[in-house]
Amino acid sequence: MLIFQHAHPVIQALLAGCFTWSITALGSLMVYFFRKPNQFVMDAMLGFAAGVMIAASCWSLLIPALELSQNLGLNSLIIVTTGFLCGGFLLFVIDQFFSFVFHSNENKRAFMLITSITLHNIPEGLAVGVGFGSILAQNGTSLAAALLLTLGIGLQNFPEGTAVSVPLHREGISKHKAFFYGQLSGLFEPISAVLGAYLVLHVQKILPFMLSFAAGTMIYVVVEELIPESQSNQKKDFMALFTLLGFVTMMILDVIFNKIVTN
Repeated sequence: MLIFQHAHPVIQALLAGCFTWSITALGSLMVYFFRKPNQFVMDAMLGFAAGVMIAASCWSLLIPALELSQNLGLNSLIIVTTGFLCGGFLLFVIDQFFSFVFHSNENKRAFMLITSITLHNIPEGLAVGVGFGSILAQNGTSLAAALLLTLGIGLQNFPEGTAVSVPLHREGISKHKAFFYGQLSGLFEPISAVLGAYLVLHVQKILPFMLSFAAGTMIYVVVEELIPESQSNQKKDFMALFTLLGFVTMMILDVIFNKIVTN
């Protein structure tokens, strides 16, 4: 922990991105054990991950963005609001374009699945990089917050990896290839994490915008994908409880991690 704590933020971002990528790979490994994972378990994991990501977006991204923009003498309301909306709108445009291009082509379903998850992993990687880069860039956030953000993204990457590999195998692709494509969807997370940390360190004025931008992308993914998917069975009330549990878990971890880092 001490070695990681004193590493350069870009190295921290790279290691954190590799961690989230590895969780995607672990999720993809489920193709070797389950042809069709238990729906209740999968939905519960997605609901839990949604709560974790909502909490991470607030404490690790939006609150630091507000505080830092004020410290830099910027209009915090305009900067954070604009960044947040731009992040969500970007993913909205990507989703609309993707649906328009491939909506009626049944042969492209596997490609659509891999590409859609990959596209959403890029801003998640950027969020991780921004979190670690902002530690050095005028203390935009804390190491504990960056670690929590990484954990939150990692948690929701597990069901995403499974959501890619298992359907691919059901469509006739071998387990080995399905696993390969599943983990490949998370490959851009360490790359974009390094990019996010590098940009923050060299263009500090854009840090509040990037933090809120990353929050917007994460909330969009939660609202557009995770929560609807977790509500796809008849036990919707239980899924809502798992979302609350994920949020509370993140809150508890925030307190614990801050104590560990400050001591």
